[in-house]
Amino acid sequence: MRIALDAMAGDHGHEELIAGALLAVEQGGIGVTLVGDESLLQRSLETLAPSPKISALLNIVHCTQVIEMNEYPVDAVRKKKDASVMVAFDLVRRGEADAAVSAGNSGATMAAAVRKLGRLGSVNRPGIASVFPTLKKPVVLMDIGANVDCRAQHLLQFAIMASAFSKVHDVSNPRVGLLTIGEETGKGNSLIKETYPLLEKSTLNFIGNVEGRDVFRGDVDVIVCDGFVGNICLKVSEGLAEAAMSMLRDEILKSTLAKIGYLLARNAFKAFKKRVDYAEYGGAPLLGINGVGIICHGKSSSQAIKNAILEAGKMVKRNINREILASLEASNNVVELEN
Repeated sequence: MRIALDAMAGDHGHEELIAGALLAVEQGGIGVTLVGDESLLQRSLETLAPSPKISALLNIVHCTQVIEMNEYPVDAVRKKKDASVMVAFDLVRRGEADAAVSAGNSGATMAAAVRKLGRLGSVNRPGIASVFPTLKKPVVLMDIGANVDCRAQHLLQFAIMASAFSKVHDVSNPRVGLLTIGEETGKGNSLIKETYPLLEKSTLNFIGNVEGRDVFRGDVDVIVCDGFVGNICLKVSEGLAEAAMSMLRDEILKSTLAKIGYLLARNAFKAFKKRVDYAEYGGAPLLGINGVGIICHGKSSSQAIKNAILEAGKMVKRNINREILASLEASNNVVELEN
């Protein structure tokens, strides 16, 4: 198996990305193709000096362009055909890689994936899923920003695709909830009201509406929403986690007793920090493309990149797209029977 890594993206530079690739090769035995400026990448590899065994699983594909974070995605992928993210997904298209991972411009990454690989089967709109920690086990939220204006059919497909991704993580019959402003049937805007009966009639394990307060309880495996709501939910959650850690740190520093208490409970604090750290989840899978791709946070550490590469490998091994296609067909059959 080989994963193409966009090695020119991200806020921490190519050295951090290469370090993550090396960790993935070492821990997962996965081949990684580094896509970017060959001279820069080669110099970094020489500095890091990986073992011959690890080096054998690495190779470099040269490209001359990079899509920056502030560029407009559609224009960028059209004009920069030799950009690292474009080349990475082209390797997947040509069968020279099994999946692509990027920590760059998320819109450009999605646009590059769709342009190079196309949409999967009858998927109307590919989307981005995200994994959230909860009081019990992680929950998959989709969409988190790829599609801000949606129709009911799109949300149904998001639920199908996110359920397939949940099954990759050994959830046999994922419980699906529809994110809205009240648990009762009929609560929400017109999109939610139109989506509810589609989910109810589908072959999914639909449990009904869920509210924002339910996201972190862990009583549902998949939560579906449009990308506008999903992205706000994601950013609020990230901000809350950072603020909570900062406020806790400030309170600990205020007194000697608090500092002593921290020393006594530091293992618990470390475990909590790891549990809510996005780096542990690697990145957000692109679902609905005719291939496998993952978008990482721009601030991704080597640990996050490693986990994203390993996650991509898991999605390939478990053949997530086969699961999505089967679920889409089953859902279409139900609709035909209803008609």
